Amino acid sequence: MAETNDVVENERQVATRKPDAPATNGRTDEATPTELDFRASRIDFLDYEAGAGGERRQSLRGFEDHYTDIIDYIVRCTHRMWEEGGVGLLYEYYSHNAVVWSDWGQSYGRDQTIEYVVQRMAGFPNLRIYANDVIWAGDDVQGFRTCHRITQTGHNWGYSKYGPPTNRPTQSTCFANCVMRENRIYEEWLVVDEMTVVRQLGLDPDAVLRGIAGGVLPPNIDIVGESVKARGQGRPDTYVPRNPDQPDVEDFLRSNLHELWNWRMLNRISDLYAPNCVIHAPSGRELYGLGDAKALVVALMASFPDARFEVDDLYWNGDERMGYRTAVRWSLTGTHRGVGIWGKPTGRPVHIIGTTSHIIRDGKIVEEWTLFNELALLWKLHYA
Repeated sequence: MAETNDVVENERQVATRKPDAPATNGRTDEATPTELDFRASRIDFLDYEAGAGGERRQSLRGFEDHYTDIIDYIVRCTHRMWEEGGVGLLYEYYSHNAVVWSDWGQSYGRDQTIEYVVQRMAGFPNLRIYANDVIWAGDDVQGFRTCHRITQTGHNWGYSKYGPPTNRPTQSTCFANCVMRENRIYEEWLVVDEMTVVRQLGLDPDAVLRGIAGGVLPPNIDIVGESVKARGQGRPDTYVPRNPDQPDVEDFLRSNLHELWNWRMLNRISDLYAPNCVIHAPSGRELYGLGDAKALVVALMASFPDARFEVDDLYWNGDERMGYRTAVRWSLTGTHRGVGIWGKPTGRPVHIIGTTSHIIRDGKIVEEWTLFNELALLWKLHYA
């Protein structure tokens, strides 16, 4: 018990210590990400509000004065727009030409974002958005990047794109990856676990997708070429480490993910994951251990045999003592040529965007949240 109290007190000291320099890219040797570690910082939302307008813990040139650091900004501006109903604040927090990416397609301009927010509120009037973690990188010169992992709750008391109200409660996970500078968001990648919502509403996913196919929400259709896993008759590229002579979180993830997904080296799973790892997967799946981790990878590989996996963005916070928290924004391109959990092969090429967050301790992933929109994937395979 004494050891636990020491850890709590140590994290409290870390949380209250003023940073010596602004963060640059999430590296502990160039910044102070532990100072803004979401686990060690003010975790209760009332504490965020009470601290508004206090001493700045990070340089935020161009941001409103009441924000104290980039985590405070993304958590409280989300709350103000969604839960407080300040929808018009999007005119302040999103640039006029903001781009929002999802597996349903591309949304351009803040007016489309406002439409999405209002429609979502109409279907779930008591929507609550709980911040589970914020991983960040950057500074107020080059711009910030944040990975905001959210739990959404609400009752379906109104009409939504899923159909008439069911009056049922829902709880689901969402990732919002944002690029921002001087108080405005310029680009966002939104990944929502809509399949979980549909099932909690007691609806048949096929019936919902048929309704969408009828014109309720016409998504963009992917135009996908060949999945270039290897050039011609060659073999996949070899990952070249950035820092071969020292431990590096980015090298650890990029090299192992590349060899696992693009080389099909399934033995890399034991190099990546701890034996007792926990994986929170799409559609509310809870996985445990190396066998489940392998089953998730194989399910995607079997359905999309030519799949190519790309890491589009990667940053992290933490250190060796407390562990690393990572944000990986990724894409998977492949052709639906295999039998699997997404139905009979359709031969359709698809492009999937996803986000994964890890907790890494002692050189292994001990916990992971990985998400892509399975409902949108089924749309592309069977209804688009």
